[in-house]
This record gives sequence, structure tokens and C-alpha cells, in this order.
Amino acid sequence: MKKSDVYQEATHGVIVAISPEYLPDHSEPEDGRYVWAYHVRIENQGGSPVQLLYRHWRIADGLGGKHDVVGDGVIGEQPVLAPGESFTYSSGTPLATATGFMSGRFHMIGADGERFDVEVPAFSLDGFDRPSAVH
Repeated sequence: MKKSDVYQEATHGVIVAISPEYLPDHSEPEDGRYVWAYHVRIENQGGSPVQLLYRHWRIADGLGGKHDVVGDGVIGEQPVLAPGESFTYSSGTPLATATGFMSGRFHMIGADGERFDVEVPAFSLDGFDRPSAVH
């Protein structure tokens, strides 16, 4: 397995860091199935607690095929983060092509009841080790 770069963005005092990883053991390139994990860290650097209510992911493959994933929380949780706390989780997605990208946002609520979006940085799903051609 090869881990790629870390992508990071801060919005409203909340930092989101993403590290994608190609999963060759779960992929079947000959059948057009490339599986990626993405590891997410959400850190509250603001002065009051925040709660993640729902997520909205935009996933695109290398041929321009796109789909959105919207749902409550992440991995079945709606974490509350006090100032200085972080929450980490991993998930994954299959693609029909060897390359693609993801981006999105987390909809949050502050302790004061204010709702806001935290941007998830766009990250690339490519750069995995491809077998070299034999000459």
C-alpha cells in the first residue's frame, strides 16, 4: 500500500486533513475497479465546542463520472469536539478509473447554535504504484 500526500484546509477554526491511500488488495484493475481509503482528521482549533452534523462528498473519476454522497455524521457518528480536540476516521470509495478526486464539506453546529460548513480540501486519488512494463 502506498500513502499519498496529506491535504489540509481550515474553515471557521476547524482543520480538516485528508490522507488518501490506494488499496491494491481490494482493487481489480482488469475489471475497472480501483479502491481507495481516505483517512480524515478533524481538529477544532476554535474557542468553543462544535459538532459535525452531516457530510457531503463529491467524488469524480478520471473520465468525468461524478456522484455525491450525503449523510448524517461520519461512520455512524456525529462527533462533538471541544476546543483543541480532534476526531479521526477512515473510509473508502471505489472508482471505475485509475485516477480521480474527492472534495466536500462537513456541516457543523457551534455551541451557540450557529450552523456553518467546514470545507474538505479537494484531494487526488492517483499516484499509486503501477506495474512497470516488461521489455
